[in-house]
This record gives sequence, structure tokens and C-alpha cells, in this order.
Amino acid sequence: MTRQELQQAGADTAIVLGSGLGSVLEGFESLGHIEHQQLGLPGSPHAVAGHAHRLHLCRAAGRPLLIAAGRRHLYEGISAAECAALVRCLHELGVRRLLLTNAAGAIRADLQPGSLMLIADHLNLQGSSPLDGAQFIDMSQAYCPQWRSALRAQAAQLGIPLPEGVYAALRGPQYETPAEVRMLRSLGADAVGMSTVLEVIQARALGMQVAAISMLANAAAGLNQQQLDHQDVLAQAAQASRPLQQLLLAHFNSTQGAANS
Repeated sequence: MTRQELQQAGADTAIVLGSGLGSVLEGFESLGHIEHQQLGLPGSPHAVAGHAHRLHLCRAAGRPLLIAAGRRHLYEGISAAECAALVRCLHELGVRRLLLTNAAGAIRADLQPGSLMLIADHLNLQGSSPLDGAQFIDMSQAYCPQWRSALRAQAAQLGIPLPEGVYAALRGPQYETPAEVRMLRSLGADAVGMSTVLEVIQARALGMQVAAISMLANAAAGLNQQQLDHQDVLAQAAQASRPLQQLLLAHFNSTQGAANS
């Protein structure tokens, strides 16, 4: 598949899949794919397991839908602008609605590993922005209230718990210390990860509607006795991605979800 074919497909909505969540793709009708590198997106000196870096053209409710399997991160040694290059590329392809997913660590007591959290707001603790150069934008409603409402309603119909919460983004690649998790909790964070926020900032600067869902793959450091390991996080995310797949399939295969997301 070529960039021109993607542009001609006319998809106005895209999903970005986080670590270990590639199986979500399996439920959607695939029409073809292209590697991120073929789209001119920046490479990385470090390969990260769980991110295929491939853009798929799919179909849902008779409408085209783009699904990006994999993303870049600051901890790979690239800039914030390079991390957000995928979002700019999607915008150039005609995307105006962006749903982001990630694997995250749960901080709030009622959020259990294997569950989902709809992101209502975020804390950018990555010390960077893709908008360097004095581009001022309002972030008071970074996550579209109408889209969040539609996702909550769809989850309720399916019997899938979908609490809302605040996502904190740190640079990584190391996981947080117990003291850092206590700090994040005091700042109002409900979950923590190393992605998503820079993409949201870039998307809002481009006028895109945004929604985001965290798959809570583990309890954050210090909240249990388990040591954190990337392979374990990937395995847990893949195993627990079924409710996310079910929700996204139902949402985008519904007329309302396809048209109004």
C-alpha cells in the first residue's frame, strides 16, 4: 500500500495502539498496510518490543479507519517533535479524530491490572513538548467530552467498566520508584506511562478531536511486591486486551461510533 492510496481512502479517524495491544487489530477488516518508515516517519536507534511501527487501513461500519500499530517514545533518544510525527502524518492523510491507547501502571486503588481507564486529563511530566517554538494552544478540554461520553455509553452497554482518570506521562525508560509513585498520587495521577501526552498535544494543536484509553497492565511500583519488567507488561497487556478490542470494535462498528467519534 502507498501513501497516496491511504490518502485517497479518505479515513477521517485513526487509532494508535500501545504496547502489547496489537491484537486489537485482529477484529477489524484489513484493507492493507504500510510501514511507518515508508511514510517518512523518523526511525529510532533503539527497537522497542511491542511496537510494530506499521499503519493499517481498515474498515468499520463501511467506513475507512486507520490503525497505527506502534509509536515512538522520548526514551528512544528522539525529540518530542519526532515522537509526534505520526500524528502530523495522520493529519496530512486526512485524519481529524484520533483515539490513542496505551499500556499503563495503575496508581488509584480501585484500578486493577487488566482493566481499562478512559483518560479525562493528563500530567505532562516528560519535560518536553512537540510545540517548541512558542505555539500556544488551549488544553482545558484536551480529551473530547462528547467522544468520552460516547465511549462510556458503549462500554456500559457491553458491561465493561470504564472509569475515568488522570494519566501521568514520564520520560522513562526506567519504571517509576515507589517514591515517585507516591509523588504522582499526590499530584492527582490515577495511572502512569511513558507515551500518549505528546501525541495529544500535537493533535490538539492541529485541531483534531482526541480520546484516549489506558489498558492497566500492572500496579505501579511500590503498590505490590512484583518487580516490573517490560516483557511482563507486554504479556499482561496482550492477555488483558480483550475488553479493549471488544469496546473499540463495538464503538467503531456502530453507526454512531463511526460517524460521531
